[in-house]
Amino acid sequence: MILQSLAGLPAFLTYFCTALVAVTLYLFVYTRLTPHDEFKLIRDNVPGAAISLGLSLLGFTLPVVSAMTHAANILDCLIWSIIALVVQIAVYYIVKIPVPDLSGRIARGELAPAIWLGLSSLAAGALNAASMIY
Repeated sequence: MILQSLAGLPAFLTYFCTALVAVTLYLFVYTRLTPHDEFKLIRDNVPGAAISLGLSLLGFTLPVVSAMTHAANILDCLIWSIIALVVQIAVYYIVKIPVPDLSGRIARGELAPAIWLGLSSLAAGALNAASMIY
């Protein structure tokens, strides 16, 4: 019985490690493209940076979870994860339109722009995940 339960372990490890790589890549790319240094601001206890980055990470992982659930194979999952990354980058630039100094305001500790960015990222991620119909 235990061996039967562990039969799925290789697939689990493959998809889990792939998701970790995707998340790491997302954080690397996203934090390089935004003008503010999210990790430095988080280390400096700026709540808005943690809110906006954390919610954007959730907005990214929702479609990754959907891709893991629906993907035909690991390559399919990676392709859809890259699409999710592109969507999140696009959201950042779209959200800046009504709030041009978005990054500066987050860096100065303002919460409203951070919440706006974070929740917009989360909403886009939910829509992205729901749109992954194969």
